[in-house]
Amino acid sequence: MTERYDIIVIGAGHAGCEAASAAARLGSRTLLITIDMEKIASMSCNPAVGGVAKGQIVREIDALGGMMGRITDHSAIQFRMLNRSKGAAMWSPRAQCDKREFSQAWRRTLENTHKLYLWQDSVTEILFDTSGEKPRVRGVKTRMGVEFETSRVVLTTGTFLDGVMHCGEAHAEGGRAGDQASHGITETLRAMGFECGRMKTGTPVRLDARTINFEALEAQEGDAEPSKFSFDPDTEPVKHQLPCFMVYTSKRVHDTLRTGFDRSPLFNGTISGIGPRYCPSIEDKLRTFADKEQHQLFLEPEGRSTNEYYLNGFSSSLPYSVQIEALRQISGFENAHVYRTGYAIEYDYFPPTQLRHTLETKLVEGLYFAGQVNGTTGYEEAAAQGLMAGINAHLSLNGKEEVVLRRDEAYIGVLIDDLVTKGVDEPYRMFTSRAEYRILLRQDNADARLTPLGYKIGLVSEKKYENLLKKNSLVESLIAFLRQQSVKRGEIDDYLISVGEEPLTQGRKLYDIVLRSGVTIRSLAEIHKALRKFIDKEALSAEVIEQCEIQIKYRGYIEREKFFAEKLHRLEDIRIPEGFDFEGMQSLTIEARQKLSRIRPATIGQASRIPGVSPADINVLLVKFGR
Repeated sequence: MTERYDIIVIGAGHAGCEAASAAARLGSRTLLITIDMEKIASMSCNPAVGGVAKGQIVREIDALGGMMGRITDHSAIQFRMLNRSKGAAMWSPRAQCDKREFSQAWRRTLENTHKLYLWQDSVTEILFDTSGEKPRVRGVKTRMGVEFETSRVVLTTGTFLDGVMHCGEAHAEGGRAGDQASHGITETLRAMGFECGRMKTGTPVRLDARTINFEALEAQEGDAEPSKFSFDPDTEPVKHQLPCFMVYTSKRVHDTLRTGFDRSPLFNGTISGIGPRYCPSIEDKLRTFADKEQHQLFLEPEGRSTNEYYLNGFSSSLPYSVQIEALRQISGFENAHVYRTGYAIEYDYFPPTQLRHTLETKLVEGLYFAGQVNGTTGYEEAAAQGLMAGINAHLSLNGKEEVVLRRDEAYIGVLIDDLVTKGVDEPYRMFTSRAEYRILLRQDNADARLTPLGYKIGLVSEKKYENLLKKNSLVESLIAFLRQQSVKRGEIDDYLISVGEEPLTQGRKLYDIVLRSGVTIRSLAEIHKALRKFIDKEALSAEVIEQCEIQIKYRGYIEREKFFAEKLHRLEDIRIPEGFDFEGMQSLTIEARQKLSRIRPATIGQASRIPGVSPADINVLLVKFGR
């Protein structure tokens, strides 16, 4: 007997959990296959969610109806809004999590999701139907010899495909410490014509808190008034936060680390995979920044009920004896006991230019890739891809138009467009600098941007959508009030001087006062009775007040970016016929013909972002397909 499912998701990491959850909640009978059900959504590396640009992605996941934000709020042990000293486009939420509770919360969520089923096993083969013009997915086969039928597969295997771990001269197969690698899938896909490569990532030592001298470390507390990730009112900000700690390496530490360079798999040719530029190992930092005499490290708790701490910034594949000797030369760690040393891991990935913007592969119908198999790094990037792959697999199965987010709609749109049109030559990590419309793509307005879409496709509840409409209405009413209310000359001079602003020379509307950089609506309400009374009467939340203030202060920048985005939409609307013969266009440069033929963009806009396709080449395409 062979069981059939609408959608099968391979791998229960952050991408797999979002993909399976979304597909099932949308109505598809979904099977999630994982090697170990005790490690669902495991935080294999740092026990945190969010950060610069990553926090924006998590809020977008939540706005669309994904689960990562809710799970994070439930398991958070510290919350910080990064970059508060900069403009609102740079504000990025980050939460330290209890890694065990994070994983357990995900498992509870999945086990109680209607139409979602779990199976503990390792997939060794993806099965295809090759009888038609184009190969199609027909099922999967596991290591235990079980076959499942399906027409949609989402591959989210993370670092497990032919994974090999390295620590000095020792190496072992595995997807992470304590877990076996996954074999068979890469060979199956290569046989179908997929291009495959190797990438590398790493993780640092884990320490026993009982052996750390915390008095020698600099504490890093969470926000005094912590916020949260989910827009849903039924989750709460973290209470009883735990501190993180900052510490620094030294020249002595660096000298000790260098004694192991000759045995480093990173330097002696043992590791062939490409490592992450923006999250390098400590030995990579010493080589790249040879003139620096110290590097900042962050000591982070892994949970409320454990003594295990994560040393962020000390990722390494050096011999364990070198790691420990260097570690104990850092102030505060002189007597540190190491639970486990750092290691590097190599794994298979598939260049993402082989995907459509829906994350379906171009070679095989019904096969979707999400997460580190696409050459990305990070829980947040993986979860975003998993969510979109799960949504699109369901929509495709039901004959509905799939969802492709634009670059001016979401960081998720930037992420996927970058992967599909530009490809990767190192593990891809999201930054605010990658988004040309980052003033539009703020963390505070992710719900306004994406919740209507999540509601339309059926992933966002009626209640959540109504909450958004209510919030938008309150923001508009506050802006209208500020436009109506005036202040007289001399009425608030003391307040303006106290916040570093010039006194009024004539009467002004409150709206004009809020435009000043030193003025906040909250502080203004403390001395303006009518404003305070309005805020109290309408019971305006801090979120509503902040959203209103951002819209007022950044209005000119927001409108300017919207104008440029709308101009570029015209290029996105000009479609290129599927299967078009670029090689036959001699007026294109040779490089453009080669890149366009390989990546096969669907629109002129996508073609314009492919490296090697020049503005002159785009003009040729515009002439061909109509300006």
